Amino acid sequence: MTMVYPAWIMNMRRKTLNFFNRHSVPRWTVFLVDASVVFFAFIVAYVLRFNFDLPEDREHIFIYQALIATAVYAGFGLVFKSYSGLLRHTTLTDITLVFVVTTCSVIVLVILSSLNQWLRWVAILAIPQSILLIHYVAVSLFLFFGRILIKLIFLFATGTVRNKKRVLIYGAGELGFVVKRVVLSDPRYGFHVSGFIDDDRSLQGKKINGINVYGPSILSPEFIEKNKIESLIIAIKSLSVDRKSSIIRSSVNLGLEVLDTPEVDKWVAGQLRMPQFKRVDLEDLLGRKPIKLNIGLIKKGLEDKTILITGAAGSIGSEIARQMTSFQCDRVLLVDQAETPLFYIQNELREKFLDIRFQILPADVTNASRMEQIFSEHGPDIVFHAAAYKHVSLMEENPHEAIRVNVGGTKVMTDLAIKYEVEKFVMISTDKSVNPSSVMGASKRLCEKVVQASARKEGHNTQFIITRFGNVIGSNGSVIPIFSRQIENGGPVTVTHPEVYRYFMTIPEACQLVLEAGFMGQGGEIFVFDMGQQVKIADLARAMIKLSGFIPDKDIQIVYTGLRPGEKLYEELLTDSEKTIPTHHEKIKIAQVEEIDGEIVLEHIDWLLRDLYTLCSCEVVQAIKDLIPEYQTTNGKFREVHSKSHK
Repeated sequence: MTMVYPAWIMNMRRKTLNFFNRHSVPRWTVFLVDASVVFFAFIVAYVLRFNFDLPEDREHIFIYQALIATAVYAGFGLVFKSYSGLLRHTTLTDITLVFVVTTCSVIVLVILSSLNQWLRWVAILAIPQSILLIHYVAVSLFLFFGRILIKLIFLFATGTVRNKKRVLIYGAGELGFVVKRVVLSDPRYGFHVSGFIDDDRSLQGKKINGINVYGPSILSPEFIEKNKIESLIIAIKSLSVDRKSSIIRSSVNLGLEVLDTPEVDKWVAGQLRMPQFKRVDLEDLLGRKPIKLNIGLIKKGLEDKTILITGAAGSIGSEIARQMTSFQCDRVLLVDQAETPLFYIQNELREKFLDIRFQILPADVTNASRMEQIFSEHGPDIVFHAAAYKHVSLMEENPHEAIRVNVGGTKVMTDLAIKYEVEKFVMISTDKSVNPSSVMGASKRLCEKVVQASARKEGHNTQFIITRFGNVIGSNGSVIPIFSRQIENGGPVTVTHPEVYRYFMTIPEACQLVLEAGFMGQGGEIFVFDMGQQVKIADLARAMIKLSGFIPDKDIQIVYTGLRPGEKLYEELLTDSEKTIPTHHEKIKIAQVEEIDGEIVLEHIDWLLRDLYTLCSCEVVQAIKDLIPEYQTTNGKFREVHSKSHK
């Protein structure tokens, strides 16, 4: 329960806080104040030593002695910078520095006084050691309690522990201590450190600066409720992906806000500050492990080459462009028809990567003349084809466009790749192409067949490669940014079905595997990525609500809207007839797909593209099904087409 203060106290606190917010005492002022305290403390010591009755022979020299003492203290203050800390945020380190300065100073003064008594240098150095002792105690108390008083006044103004957000720091090592100091030094965030957590049993049960160190078992509803814990900060330098994911999952399930400490090399000017702490996101929760790449193989394949990326303004295309910056490419050509996103990615890349030659080429991959102009002028060595329409529900309503852009664009690109002797052509496919139940998925399977057929053509040396993977976290228009927007708006979060499952991987992870597979392949392969376990979308929605600090079905509702046309409950990476063979990379396998007659496939696709807009939607779907017999849907508007095909 929060304490309620009288109005006059609250008014005083507000005025005091406003004063602190408007004024920050310069370091030189603190230095001068400390020196003044030393000077007047010396006078107090003198007066006390002689019981307020100074001897006549001392009346004139004690001022000079006070100045000498002040000079010695000031000298050590400059050496140890005891004046450098903010008084309102005085820490044990600041108090220790004051102690070091006062102790060193009194030792030097005692030595000078003793030597003077023995060597009889000058009278003003004949300072009674009893005065030095009284002065040492007085100046220490004045400097200690002065700093503590200012800090207490500031704490009064900013509120007591009852009014602060209680936080646990996971990690009681060196980094945990730094995090604790940073958290407590910035009153704007109002944190109170309630304890450390550490896996090291030798630390458990001990205290760090008076703060208890606990074991991981305290992450329980009872402890969190009893101690009113609201947040947890992860502060461990070397933490495995699985362990970090486990900590985040446990904390999120307890309703805690979880913050992550940035790596040391990302601190601003070598200093850690509160704004740099990042709230953990879905990638942290899913715990995807870093990809190990064959850097030598990829570098050799990209070095001094001209790279063309279609769909370069999209999630995958733009990330492939970013990945290019790690290798010594000659040029990177970015092709996309969406000019605004292309403008944004151009600015980002030119700001961050000044040494890479990026060229922006607005173009539609279905425009054969424009694309031939690009191939002719720039002569790309390697093509990453990521341009495609990908939204299932939109393409279900517009099958003509799915075929024109996805299949037609791929056909244009493969033909030009052969004509202009491109070394490698890497197509980005999707798990929705496997046993497709939607127009979009079927169009991507047709794209795969176009690439397979092109690979089987004779008289060229272009290596055609297909990469197939599932959903990527945070891609444009995917479920995750949609959920985020719905949560920001206060809900509800809409899920199509309680039993929908999907594969997920991060965008950088997917693109790294695309690069690895691209230079692993010799031509004609379909590479399938290990996506891990499928994730239940309803569980994903609950996790995202919790990560945002809300309670599912209480603060934000989850509403089930029903499967959309063309949507499946489960996605697949292989058809029933396909098997895989391993590669040297644990996350990449080669799909052993059924053989196709390339000439017949390309003849049918040429006919479909030529007569596309003379056909109605059902005829387009029937034409697709003729090429892909496994394509069928049970919940779309083309169910009748599939039913007739089975009769």
